[in-house]
Amino acid sequence: MTRSDASAIQAPGELAGAEGTQRLPESYNPVVIPRVVDTGEPVPVVSAKPIVLAAPERGEDLQVRVSAPVTGRELPIIVFSHGFGSSLDGYGPLADFWAAHGFVVVQPTHLDSRTVSVPPDDPRTLRIWRIRVDDLELILDHLDLLEAAVPGLAGRLDFSRIAVAGHSFGGQTAGSLLGLRIADPVTEQEADLSDARVKAGVLLATAGKGGADLVPGVAERFPYMNPNFSEMTTSSLVIAGDHDDLPLTVRGPDWCTDPYVLSPGAESLLTLFDAEHSLGGIAGYEAKETTDENPARVAVIQQITWAYLRHALGIEDASWQAAQKNLAADPNPLGRIESK
Repeated sequence: MTRSDASAIQAPGELAGAEGTQRLPESYNPVVIPRVVDTGEPVPVVSAKPIVLAAPERGEDLQVRVSAPVTGRELPIIVFSHGFGSSLDGYGPLADFWAAHGFVVVQPTHLDSRTVSVPPDDPRTLRIWRIRVDDLELILDHLDLLEAAVPGLAGRLDFSRIAVAGHSFGGQTAGSLLGLRIADPVTEQEADLSDARVKAGVLLATAGKGGADLVPGVAERFPYMNPNFSEMTTSSLVIAGDHDDLPLTVRGPDWCTDPYVLSPGAESLLTLFDAEHSLGGIAGYEAKETTDENPARVAVIQQITWAYLRHALGIEDASWQAAQKNLAADPNPLGRIESK
């Protein structure tokens, strides 16, 4: 996703420049950012990184980024788990928006990050899925330290309103704190890793069932790709792209709707039309892995997730109700919401 400046647009097909008004190419198509719900004016954001949490059993200390609005009190918290290979520097389109609109966003760098470079034969690799969950737990255990590490943030967090969110592999990580269970490849046992401190979640482009739904060879390479959603009871929003045809599954894009269909706690599903795994560019402003760049789609995700989390965390319901109503009434919607 790239930032664009529409202030130079004078009229459809015209652009003001040093040589006067110039005609734009017929192929020019200015981005129209939809307003699904009124999120209010953004406020300045302060972001601190890296904040280091000691984690001797992990092999490397956990590095964390915290972003927060410069104003406001009793701020709700989102702990965000990145996709495979990313880091605390990723997902700016989401983290920046959430922070500018009243949330404190905490982003760890997991061991699978390209910035860490854990080799495939490292003994931690088989347990990477569990270490990711432990990373989020370590953050929850030390929110007071993170709060104190950010200038001007002390005393402004609402520790009773915590959500988790994640994209792709991060969706499975976040889902574990919501009640999703994984059969440990080492012990073959499913452990309950849910955390009562977490009151809501958002799972973006998250993998579905394992077993026969996987392409041959995937289970051997990723033995932790065997989620059980039946105990995922914490309130959550699932987001999937209807063109997210991942090479991991034989089922096609509907595979990523399993966290909604199979979870008793998943309240709603946002299906984004024509969206691939990057969901329009949520992984970064100019992330090379984005295959379906679409700033309008990203704007819908920003607004819908903001409204949903305010609802699920008990802040207010009007925005979530308006978002659902407005998206359904749009004559050219970028997606649809269904709820149980």
